[in-house]
Amino acid sequence: MDFFKDYDLKSIENLDLFARQVVEGFIIGLHKSPFHGFSVEFAEHRLYNIGESMKNIDWKLFARTDKLYSKKYEEETNLRCQIVIDSSSSMYFPEEKPGAKGINKLRFSSLAAASLMNLLKRQRDAFGLSIFDENVNVHTQNKSNTRHYNMLLSYLQKLIANPELNHKTFASSALHEIAENTHKRSMIIVFSDFMSNDEDLESLFSALLHLKYKKHEVILFQVTDKQKELELEYENRPYLFIDMETDERIKLQANEIKKHYTEKMTEYQNVIINKCLQFNIDYTNADINQGFYQILNSYLVKRNKMMI
Repeated sequence: MDFFKDYDLKSIENLDLFARQVVEGFIIGLHKSPFHGFSVEFAEHRLYNIGESMKNIDWKLFARTDKLYSKKYEEETNLRCQIVIDSSSSMYFPEEKPGAKGINKLRFSSLAAASLMNLLKRQRDAFGLSIFDENVNVHTQNKSNTRHYNMLLSYLQKLIANPELNHKTFASSALHEIAENTHKRSMIIVFSDFMSNDEDLESLFSALLHLKYKKHEVILFQVTDKQKELELEYENRPYLFIDMETDERIKLQANEIKKHYTEKMTEYQNVIINKCLQFNIDYTNADINQGFYQILNSYLVKRNKMMI
């Protein structure tokens, strides 16, 4: 069980502390689960081999253990990972109301990204961050040091703290740009709600194929509030629905359109899932009400497949 599922996630001020607590809870759960065979030993040193350069020996550790260990630097990491977050205005759904525990899709994605970065850092893997809406607003290199980790957390904190409405998304052009600017083979993890029309969906998968052409492994997390967005679970009364990217408004009684709406959303989801299967892209529907372990588990399954 993900402890933070019932936690007031809007009250979090220290992303590093939160991410550490999520990851530590996840690791404890792994040891008690069928996945206990996964690699969760996060060594930052390796035994010194005679004949190697002595410049990287950790002499403080030698004083405590009487054994020679070399420090492991980021060029020796096992994996490079680029975390990509859609920051368009639709990601600010649902509205975060004062006193309520629920969070929006962007906050969920940012907290999930912080947790992933903490896990990557423990494993001495290199990680970077890209944030896009109509443009790619942030794109960093892959590194694994603490200074880099703290810098990326500051980007996420700024993203959470400064919501902006009426920002559209151009995921396809952003992903093409990220494909061109991510030069070494990496795992690309994308957080987005993929709320696009069919034409945009074709463009999106064209961009994802660009990432695959560049030899990147791709994981898509389609971030949704499943109950409200996919199942249209609302009280039987009129609601004013507002497009958060265009400010277009329409007044509807949810129950009157629920059957048609859910059929269309299921059809749309199936298109995404089938295209991901066709192109060998890992896909997870990340319900914001189901906590963060679903994200870490999907990543870890993918990582272990890549390391085999």
